[in-house]
Amino acid sequence: MKGYKLDLCLSKGYFRMQQDIFTCRFVLFDDSLCAVHWLRIVLADVTYGTKQLRLLRSNEKFSVAVKPFVLSDELEDLYALYRASINFDAPESVESCLLNGVIDSVFDTYVIEVRDGTKLIAAGVFDNGIHSIAGIMNFYHPDYRKHSLGKFLILQKMKHAQLHQKAYYYPGYLVSNYPKFDYKLFACEPATEVFDSIRDRWLPFSWETVGALADLYRNS
Repeated sequence: MKGYKLDLCLSKGYFRMQQDIFTCRFVLFDDSLCAVHWLRIVLADVTYGTKQLRLLRSNEKFSVAVKPFVLSDELEDLYALYRASINFDAPESVESCLLNGVIDSVFDTYVIEVRDGTKLIAAGVFDNGIHSIAGIMNFYHPDYRKHSLGKFLILQKMKHAQLHQKAYYYPGYLVSNYPKFDYKLFACEPATEVFDSIRDRWLPFSWETVGALADLYRNS
């Protein structure tokens, strides 16, 4: 699931789950069936506003490096701290989220490491295609929560994709009536598209479009 294969699957609203891919139109949250809306960001259309520029400036003191993903105790230890600090369900470990016992991954995976000196304080995992990347995981040290490192990692993934002349960044999905996923719009809402899985097309993102798609899915 690399190169053009990954690009194609992402363009059809499919996403990674461990060593497989999946798609869906609904998920169950709080005993309610909620519509799923797959997103992508058109990198050529990205412009940063005040919030994005402020976040980049405030975190300039941290070092950022992009590397091929290698599972390590350092990553697992950081993820364990992160997982213990959150109030929503998350995989038990980095390994269980990405590999689930597999040694040779079918994906071409990279990690963005953010460090304060030598201390790893955040990590963002993404899969690499020819024309696109898919954001898979972001996690950070809870002591650095005020630095919005999850959003910072989204911006760093987009920066890497732009440097490598990718066309799209796929951050996953958001969910109707479940705002915990709305942070995926932070990077650049005007450059964001939402997938219409009924008519197999990408549309400019708006909340009106999301509402219309949710109604369409429920009535299909």
